[in-house]
Amino acid sequence: MPPEFVRSDPSMWEAIHADPSIPLAKPVVRMIIDDQRRISRRWLYPYARFFSRILVTALSLIKRIAPGRWMSLTTMDRLCLWFLRRFVAPDAVELLIRHFVVETNLVNFIIRNTATTMEPVTLRPTTLAGLGENAVVEHDINVYDVLISLEKVRVDAPDQIDFSQLDVPTLDPERRQRRIMRLDIQTALCFMNVPFCIALSLEEFRRAIHSLRFDDSFLEILAVITEDETFKHWKMGGLSLWMDTNVDVPHLVYRHALVCEYAHAHLASIARRNGVDPG
Repeated sequence: MPPEFVRSDPSMWEAIHADPSIPLAKPVVRMIIDDQRRISRRWLYPYARFFSRILVTALSLIKRIAPGRWMSLTTMDRLCLWFLRRFVAPDAVELLIRHFVVETNLVNFIIRNTATTMEPVTLRPTTLAGLGENAVVEHDINVYDVLISLEKVRVDAPDQIDFSQLDVPTLDPERRQRRIMRLDIQTALCFMNVPFCIALSLEEFRRAIHSLRFDDSFLEILAVITEDETFKHWKMGGLSLWMDTNVDVPHLVYRHALVCEYAHAHLASIARRNGVDPG
């Protein structure tokens, strides 16, 4: 028999880690919790979030007068990779790399289980360097492409669900790299949002932001394919028809990453219940 539970001085973090409703694997939950407990998340993030939004708003207004790219995408990639290597904690970097793999897995799951003629996408970086080469832009475009490819396709539950390629390979966030600081992922997103705004055209930046509103669309599609209503529980009610890009981008990106993790973990759980090893 388990030992008798004795109420003492409960820890918020311990309760989150123990929460049975979270579908993520415990090592991933622990990595996310540790990231949120970083000193930078408590003391720097509130200010970085405020100043990032003010600066990006100002840059967006100026770009209405002087549109175009103020920085090449190659320079943006190099700047962000340098920042991640020198100022962001390895666990936070791993979570960022992991998101690209997880979202690609979700996109490909939809492609493989619908009648779309779109080929599976290949953006599955395993290293920090893999986040270069326009990975951020490609990551957003994949979301748009799969939705457009479904325009004349009836989305139904297939007779046999294809659960292939739901694995997350071993990731290399360059843990041996010496870092000046070890920022959490949310604070890092606040800083990286600035070069994104500078490098992307105003329309590209708006497109990237609006891609976050398709989370509910993906969750609805996953619910139909799997005939599992659980996916709908994580919907935010963000209508894709509502074009509003005056939002807190780092905040929504972080929520988007968590939603993808939840959906991916639940898909893997469904696969296991169907006798399929998701990897």
